[in-house]
Amino acid sequence: MTRTFQKLKLIAADFLAALLAWMCFFLLRKYLLSEINEGYRFTGGELFTLTGSALMIALFWAVLYTLIGEYRDIFRKSRLAEIIRLARISVLGALVIFFALLLDDQGVSSYRLYYKTITAYFLLHFFITAVLRTWAITTVQHLVRRGVISFNTLLVGSNILARETYHELARTGKHLGLQLVGFTPVGDTVDPQLAAELPARGSYTRLPALIRALKIEQVIIAIEPSEHRMIQEILALLEGTPARVSILPDLYQMLLGSVKVNHLFGTPLIEIKHDLLPPWQEFTKRGLDIVGSLLFLLLAWPVYAFTAVMVRLSSPGPIFYAQERIGINAQPFRIYKFRSMYVDAEKQGPALSSDHDPRITPWGRFMRKVRLDELPQFWNVVKGDMSLVGPRPERRFYIDQIVKVAPHYRHLHRVRPGITSLGQVKYGYAETVDQMVERLKFDILYIENMSLAMDFRVMLYTLKIIVEGRGK
Repeated sequence: MTRTFQKLKLIAADFLAALLAWMCFFLLRKYLLSEINEGYRFTGGELFTLTGSALMIALFWAVLYTLIGEYRDIFRKSRLAEIIRLARISVLGALVIFFALLLDDQGVSSYRLYYKTITAYFLLHFFITAVLRTWAITTVQHLVRRGVISFNTLLVGSNILARETYHELARTGKHLGLQLVGFTPVGDTVDPQLAAELPARGSYTRLPALIRALKIEQVIIAIEPSEHRMIQEILALLEGTPARVSILPDLYQMLLGSVKVNHLFGTPLIEIKHDLLPPWQEFTKRGLDIVGSLLFLLLAWPVYAFTAVMVRLSSPGPIFYAQERIGINAQPFRIYKFRSMYVDAEKQGPALSSDHDPRITPWGRFMRKVRLDELPQFWNVVKGDMSLVGPRPERRFYIDQIVKVAPHYRHLHRVRPGITSLGQVKYGYAETVDQMVERLKFDILYIENMSLAMDFRVMLYTLKIIVEGRGK
């Protein structure tokens, strides 16, 4: 309840700041446009307009802050970093309001007044919001340092490095509200001093169950360089859990520039990305998925009709083919395709296709080259099972084989699978499990660099492959 109240307080502070800034700007603008003379009084209509416009402007700022992600993880914010970030966002928001509401104002007679207008509004909004937001964040920080708000933290590791990390976190962790509740041993050696000071909570192989039972919100991995081969396994176990994950770096990782210190007195950590996209990009990506897929389904119906007729004429059997695949959060769904193989093509069990696969019909071979067989998946995108761009979904049969070799495959389940993917355009179709593992690096590269710009580039590459007929 305390956390919810503090988040609402920050939202309320931003909303009030936006209201006050717009009202002050309204009065100041009257002066800038030389509209206030001695004895000037507001009319009832102007006051009503001011109130209504102020509420709408404040709502705009609240939505903008939400889309940019200002209300994510408010309990670990730095006041200085927030002020710098606020300055950038204020420039963006002020420009939007200027071009949307003020650019064609008939009261403005010169460009100099335009410059005064936008500068005045930016400064008013920035300074009023900075004061109220600094107050809100300061009160939150006091609650965190006093332990009123804290985050159950689990240490993964059991050697000397883990013990030193525990001592460092015990000294500086209060700044971030970290409440260490125990450690999980890794390997056969457990530092006796660590065991005496912090309770052991069981093997690291039980991490998902421990996170649920102890309500863990932060996991810190502190293992020796010789144990780094286990990091993949540990991260695979943590995949899908709600806990934030950080790794204690070694000197080599520091030299590579991978280590960021968000707080001056904090422990240097490599933060495993929890939120892959800022909220506005998540919202935009999903919106583009829905709008783009619906438009394609509407405009490309002749292609669908022609392809359906050709599938029917090419071989006996249904036009469409449905198969269970594994999607976001490892949830199964039914993927749809135009049938490109003969009926009962997999009566001997699941098998991957190859260049000269006899199970594929002649028309099916052409469809695969130009990706026509994938067209029904635009309906999967509308339903929310898939995205236009994302790692290709696989069957459970193959996933079980892949994770034996590459446990980090589960990383792909953090996002919606896609009709096309970076792995598909850079590597192509995989004919064996080994090739699936090889292609995996491109899909992980996509996830770690997810953005709307990356999606656009992948779609352009896909169009190039379709035009060149290099599908399989």
